[in-house]
Amino acid sequence: MKEASEPSKIVNLSQRLDPSSQRVGDLLNAVRGVAGRRLQQLLGNMFEHVDDALFDLAEKAENNAAQMHYFDGMREVRKRRPAVERNYLTQVNRELADMTMGQRQAAPEALPGGPIELALVADNELEESLAITSMIGKNESRLARDLFAVNQRLSVICGGLKIDEANNPIAPAALAQAFRQAMRELTADMRVKLIIYKLFDRYVLSALEDLYQDVNAELIRAGVLPQLRHEIVRGGAAKAVGDGAPRGAEGTPGADEAVEVSDDLLQTLRSLFNARRHPAGETGAIAGSMSIPTANELLGALSVLQSQLASGPLPVQDLDTAALNREVAQLKEHLLSQLGALRGERPGQVATIDEDTIDLVGMLFEFILEDRNLPAEMQVLLARLQIPYLKAAIIDRRLFAHRQHPARRLLDSLAELAKGWSAESDRDHRVHEKVKSVVDRLLHDFDDDMGIFERLGQELQEFHDLSRRRAELAEQRVAESTRGRERLEQARRRAAREILDRIGGQTLPPLVHGVLARAWANYLVLTILRQGEESTEFAEALRFINEFIASTRPARDPESQRQLRQMLPGIERALRRGLANVAFQESDIERLLGQLHTYYRQQLGEVVEDTPQEAAPLPIPDSIQPIVEAEAPVIAAEAEQLANPPQDLPELEQVAALKPGTWLEFCPTGDANERAKLSWISPMSGRYLFVNRRGLKVADYAPHELAAALAAGSARVLASEPLFDRALDAIVGRLSQAAPADDTDTE
Repeated sequence: MKEASEPSKIVNLSQRLDPSSQRVGDLLNAVRGVAGRRLQQLLGNMFEHVDDALFDLAEKAENNAAQMHYFDGMREVRKRRPAVERNYLTQVNRELADMTMGQRQAAPEALPGGPIELALVADNELEESLAITSMIGKNESRLARDLFAVNQRLSVICGGLKIDEANNPIAPAALAQAFRQAMRELTADMRVKLIIYKLFDRYVLSALEDLYQDVNAELIRAGVLPQLRHEIVRGGAAKAVGDGAPRGAEGTPGADEAVEVSDDLLQTLRSLFNARRHPAGETGAIAGSMSIPTANELLGALSVLQSQLASGPLPVQDLDTAALNREVAQLKEHLLSQLGALRGERPGQVATIDEDTIDLVGMLFEFILEDRNLPAEMQVLLARLQIPYLKAAIIDRRLFAHRQHPARRLLDSLAELAKGWSAESDRDHRVHEKVKSVVDRLLHDFDDDMGIFERLGQELQEFHDLSRRRAELAEQRVAESTRGRERLEQARRRAAREILDRIGGQTLPPLVHGVLARAWANYLVLTILRQGEESTEFAEALRFINEFIASTRPARDPESQRQLRQMLPGIERALRRGLANVAFQESDIERLLGQLHTYYRQQLGEVVEDTPQEAAPLPIPDSIQPIVEAEAPVIAAEAEQLANPPQDLPELEQVAALKPGTWLEFCPTGDANERAKLSWISPMSGRYLFVNRRGLKVADYAPHELAAALAAGSARVLASEPLFDRALDAIVGRLSQAAPADDTDTE
């Protein structure tokens, strides 16, 4: 009786647990704990990016109204974020708790059914529903394998209640709908909400793979379906797939199937490798099966090679890339030699799946050494990781199939950090030393504990976040400084253009011209910056220019003299007010007005016995710069450019498509190459501001200048896609191109 009453530690799919039992409660509490922690972390990470995204959109808004929508959205999100997070996590937790009572229903459809109902949906709600539907469909397809295992295990602990993608509280559909409900806390504009939904997809749903693996691992430890196998159907063919456990150490029969993952790209690669290995359709029968090394033997030989590499000297930074490529290509030969030393006989070959893995890792690191996105110094460092990554790929075949695999994410993070590196931006060697430290730790410490990739990835992310925060402060200061300088330059140009347009072809007396070109031009600039070009003060300042110029016309008849006398009090009042605003001393104002009084008496025909006015120096401080003379050449150049626009370059479209955050490499003649990130596009001048990894300004270009640099090859855009994705695409392309040639050779 005692034996019968004890719950089994292994729960088969055919078994059903009592939903009211203590064990079910414990298991669901464990799932809730895992889901709550992971979702809270993911949601917090998402909201950290919302502010930056909305600020960037506000900066690039097409008008003030759109800009205010984004700024209002930023304020609303900051205010309501705690409520949204609390609402979301509470709802997910409640629905998990409801599962045991069978109360969990299918997630509501993202769109009302049928054309009649659809026509009644408000435009905003339709946009929202379409966004939700799109992200659900994409992620359900991507996560099908891990989600299937979660569904099966939850079905068991919920007493046989069928759990699937539609009613699993932590499936993409339920999580997206829960977030939609939580978003009702926000009253922000729909444009703002759609941006947040995109970020939810990017930072929450795209990271669910780790959550499902954690839940599956927790339930496996509890004995729920530890040997679960299931089918993923692709193109009508079904394969039995395990939970993605690494290949058995002894390379047992059927191990290939046990680790095979449902990934089109990986299947394509295997087919291409097979076609390359047997171009004429040969079966390639294994000769001497006893000589094929086991996985343990491969790992042992690789560990010896890894130890030798770790204890050897670091390659010099200017090492010929071709030499490194030879080292990468010769790893298979070194591995076979080392296996021979360990076994007493050299194996003739390795298992097909191991040979594919060795070749694939080799081609990955060949790509790294040829990747122009990486500086040569960083290529040298990353190339040392070939052996640790080959070991990781043999231990866990999912490395090439799962984008979220920790080893894959670590290499992508290293490459992203390396992409923006240059000697100039890393004078304190912090970035170089960090990359070198990660490489060294993998070489010295990695044996068979795959957790090291997760730990190093977290450390690298913390380093990257700290560096980014430091750089952002410097970047903001550079952007603000550039924005202020542009506003000043545009105000100076506008002031000069207004004065020159009104002077036209007239030759003004030096006294009047000097007042307009220096003192009054500065007052115009100050008015533009403080009150704006649409203000009453600016209009009055322009009206003064007209009157001041008109006052220089000859007054030979009584009527013109009468008009001049009527104008003079207003001119004096405007000058007193304007000059005081640009820091004229009272004594200088009086001296200037005294000179003008003398000039106007001459205009009115009155006898003046003083020294001629032209001989008296203008009482204008040296700090009041002559804006009109300084800006006239620039204005003339702008007019010339409008009359003769720069020749259209194909690269202009490429420039127009650039987004802030894109990295470029600048290769000026005679100077060292510099890598810089597009930080800001000026809404006033359209100029592109570039900063280095420390947030310090490297250059700024007008669009046609940047297009010319791209056309000349003195600048080039660096790829934004992750290294691993680009490498796999390149490998598929290379193998696909090689296949026809192989076929030809065998005829």
